[in-house]
Amino acid sequence: MACAGGNTGRAERCRRFTWAARASWAGSAALAATPPLRLRPRATHLPHCSFGGSDSGGAVLCAKAAVRSAHAMEGVKEEEVRVVTLRAVEATSESFAPFGQVIAASPDGAEFGPHDAQLDLSRGIPRFYIMRLKNRPLKFWRITHHASVTQCLGSIGGEDWYLGVAKPSIVDGAHEQCSDGRKPVQPRAGHYYLPPDPTEVKVFRVSGSKFLKLHIGTWHAGPQFKADAVDFYNLELSNTNVVDHTTHDFKKDDGVTFVIED
Repeated sequence: MACAGGNTGRAERCRRFTWAARASWAGSAALAATPPLRLRPRATHLPHCSFGGSDSGGAVLCAKAAVRSAHAMEGVKEEEVRVVTLRAVEATSESFAPFGQVIAASPDGAEFGPHDAQLDLSRGIPRFYIMRLKNRPLKFWRITHHASVTQCLGSIGGEDWYLGVAKPSIVDGAHEQCSDGRKPVQPRAGHYYLPPDPTEVKVFRVSGSKFLKLHIGTWHAGPQFKADAVDFYNLELSNTNVVDHTTHDFKKDDGVTFVIED
């Protein structure tokens, strides 16, 4: 802004602008010369540790105390998770009835009847495929259900395997509530369900040349097995794993994990 000229008011405004510019420049220079603020680390759960001084021994003691504190906190978290051991029972038509069907071999030429898998594949394109599973030790804490299909699972070659299950808990709407206080949840699949009760989880052993048909909504964890890897045939819908795969985490939501005993 040029300050030359004979207009007294304009000259006065020029002088004010010049002084303001100089003050602004001086403030910026001072700010640039100020060393950056160094924040002092806050001691968490270490009431007896001092971060000042030059005593290296004290620093080592503080570090050890921090490690002990972290381990103690981890121990508390681990203690909050309860391990429940479930003894596996053999899956039979009677024992597995609340969860689905056990399908065994029938004579060639036998007509369709109640002993056959009662399937519902009406809500999409059926997908029948072989899946290879590896490293599935006998423990679990997540459980899944499908709201749109009766899934079928069986091991190829008759390898023994295990499945954790809970009864279907799909409900009609958000207003239903269980007597123990469980409230309906709506997953991205769109339906409503009551979270499974960890006290109602059971484990079944499937032996020999048979397969399981799961009712719509049956909660299932597995397959689990003792071998390194097992191939399974699986019948579901083409998009089951994409849009109809609702999972409950017992460890996170209930503080429980399950170990299978057999």
